[in-house]
Amino acid sequence: MIRPQILSSTTALRVVPMACTMGSRTFATTAAFRAAANIQQRTTAQHAAAASSSGQTRSESSAAGSPLTKQDAVSTVPQQPPTFTGDWLLFHPVYKADEVKAVEVVHQVPTKLSDRVAYRLVKLCRWGFDVVSGYKAKPLPADAHKMTLQKLREDGYVLGPDAWLNRFLFLESIAGVPGMVAATLRHLQSLRLMRRDNGWIHTCLEEAENERMHLMTFMTLRKHSIFFRALILGAQGVFYNMFFLTYLFMPAAAHRFVGYLEEEAVRTYSHCIQDIENNLVPEWRTAPAPQIAIDYWRLSQDASILDVVYAVRADESTHRFVNHSLANLNQKTDVNPFAIREPDMHTKGHKISFNRDEAATYVEESRQLLERQSKTGTEA
Repeated sequence: MIRPQILSSTTALRVVPMACTMGSRTFATTAAFRAAANIQQRTTAQHAAAASSSGQTRSESSAAGSPLTKQDAVSTVPQQPPTFTGDWLLFHPVYKADEVKAVEVVHQVPTKLSDRVAYRLVKLCRWGFDVVSGYKAKPLPADAHKMTLQKLREDGYVLGPDAWLNRFLFLESIAGVPGMVAATLRHLQSLRLMRRDNGWIHTCLEEAENERMHLMTFMTLRKHSIFFRALILGAQGVFYNMFFLTYLFMPAAAHRFVGYLEEEAVRTYSHCIQDIENNLVPEWRTAPAPQIAIDYWRLSQDASILDVVYAVRADESTHRFVNHSLANLNQKTDVNPFAIREPDMHTKGHKISFNRDEAATYVEESRQLLERQSKTGTEA
């Protein structure tokens, strides 16, 4: 049996420059970065040569044609040469077809007072959000087959595309806050105390960016009014400060809160998937996925919005698992067991979290795996 003390070891996880693909997660390597840098240098040289031969200077280029002025995030993705194996921005899971359908609605039973408070707060937030967004999640009536889709939507049994997008956009604009707050506080603590953070900062940043990419994706499907943006501004301002204070004094409770929040997100996206597959949101059944989603999750070019919602739900399941697991650890001494790899979705989709002993075992397995790969690379 692996002792939990291994979680407190500053050398439990040692980062080494090697190619490493674990579970559903692909990690960038030193070689990949060097290759990218070389290609960038060649591309820059080619552009400089072309500009010189044509007698044009940068000052003659119009601002409208500059990549710096393009608002479309997809335009920043290099099309030539072909996309590298790895992640586009920060590390994030890229799922296989069977993984996105392995997600289940599961629940972490509160065991402490702080857990119960966190759970009740999430339920209160969920209730208020449901009221504001008109989301009822009522079971369909017995005579639903006799009712038109429009009637079902008017009576609150199902949501249309615009209603779903209102909900998603508001949810994701708030969900991107906790990871950034946690990363900021841990970053400052690491600087202030002059000690290593043992992998927590990067995982928190990954979560924050992943939630932001959800927002960027859904923003391509709907533009909102100034009132909606003002509502988000107010909610974000209140939530940021409340979460900041909570994480400052009770980081474990804050991670538990996020875990419960992600439980609700998984439940919401599962409901949406069910409605799309039951043809209650026919507009999205075969509607093409935004290009930004295809690039980010490495979806096929013929992917649909349904595929996007599946991928988003898998992300939320990852956050659910990670945050509930982090809440089970000693916040001051334990290393982050997910600093270099995560279980695949067949684990994260069914299991609510790792307890501290399971996290210690997972850290030891990661260390042994790295040592084996390091030996293999040395011998090669």
